Amino acid sequence: MASKSYDLIVIGAGPGGYVAAIRAAQLGMSVAIIERENLGGICLNWGCIPTKAMLRSAEVFHLIERAGEFGLKADKPGYDLDSVVKRSRKVAGQLSGGIGHLMKKNKITVFMGEATIPAKGKVRVKTEKGNEDLEAKSIVLATGARARELPGLEADGDLVWTYRHALQPKRMPKKLLVIGSGAIGIEFASFYNTLGADTTVVEVMDRILPVEDAEISAFAKKQFVKQGMTIMEKASVKKLDRAKGRVKAHIESGGKTQQQDFDTVISAVGIVGNVEGLGLEELGVKIDRTHVLTDEYCRTGVDGIYAIGDVAGAPWLAHKASHEGVMVAELIAGQNPHPVKPESIAGCTYCQPQVASVGHTEAQAKELGYDVKVGRFPFIGNGKAIALGETEGMVKTVFDAKTGELLGAHMVGAEVTELIQGYIVGRTLETTEEDLMNTVFPHPTLSEMMHESVLDAYGRVIHM
Repeated sequence: MASKSYDLIVIGAGPGGYVAAIRAAQLGMSVAIIERENLGGICLNWGCIPTKAMLRSAEVFHLIERAGEFGLKADKPGYDLDSVVKRSRKVAGQLSGGIGHLMKKNKITVFMGEATIPAKGKVRVKTEKGNEDLEAKSIVLATGARARELPGLEADGDLVWTYRHALQPKRMPKKLLVIGSGAIGIEFASFYNTLGADTTVVEVMDRILPVEDAEISAFAKKQFVKQGMTIMEKASVKKLDRAKGRVKAHIESGGKTQQQDFDTVISAVGIVGNVEGLGLEELGVKIDRTHVLTDEYCRTGVDGIYAIGDVAGAPWLAHKASHEGVMVAELIAGQNPHPVKPESIAGCTYCQPQVASVGHTEAQAKELGYDVKVGRFPFIGNGKAIALGETEGMVKTVFDAKTGELLGAHMVGAEVTELIQGYIVGRTLETTEEDLMNTVFPHPTLSEMMHESVLDAYGRVIHM
């Protein structure tokens, strides 16, 4: 049987793959996309989107509990965990269905199945109906990543959960241990803690949210502790003894090991790239610690094979994958796109309070040899924050003292995941402190804190 021929084959239909396919189709290419599980990948089905839906439920619940502060009455608020989960699955389903519609609209051929690359330019898809042989001059690997499992801490779906189990819980944890305090760990800790679980977070690094600016991490930690969480830094879980309905965790901290009982453990200790079973090594594609090595244009070094998103390494963010997808499609079409710069990609964590950042932390900027000017502004000094009843938070900006370049911006507090975009656009447009100072921010808005933080860096802050 003759193989079907395309200009481009994309393996993986997550936020990197499906976006690459759409952009390529817009540029006049014939495109096939292969997905073994759900259109939209982990992000839409088991990551970014359903977690945000669940966190929104927790946020509303938290607000209902605070009703009295706003002059409102809501007696004995409660929740139905199954309904919370059902809503999040419905949201995910709606978006996944939307991807199917976009594939049709852009005349992209979808193959549901497992892909292998038997030779350069050839892809075999194992579907329910048998094998399909495809060929294309260009192949984009967008196979994503999965949860890392540490020996002895493997998930069983009953007592020890990965993010997937945590998104479809069989029960509400009473005493919860979260291993790892990156975005995934902290978001689940925040969700279950808000709904009443006695939550402990263990982080091996010297602070939680270790990729964030140290000041922001410290502020967030203070809020989590205030909310009743136990935070253990410079600590690691050495082993888990599983018994019926409970887990004894051996936690090492400060050279001593203590044992604590939990009924549920969520492991969020990083991710592993999906590089197996594709035949990449045989093709000469270089892999380092489960991630495909690429240049700044996502080229693997093997002619016609590109890798984007999580499988191509950090930062492991959906928006980075999408942007790389667009860049690669344009590159294949003969255009001259700009490479994606990791330091221009924002990170957002949707815990309570939210955390968002872009660019260099204060420490990184100093390590890189910059003479810095740093500005800060607290939520308590902002009229809109006070009116919202959200006075815990801060905005921090880092500038190059010599040129006025915005090197980094870091925030913690209500809705900062939306606010950060202003600084991202600013960095893309190579804005200076002068541009930001001369921008008129609307009043009353949370965004005014962004203005004040810039003013503070230059000794001109008004409301503090």
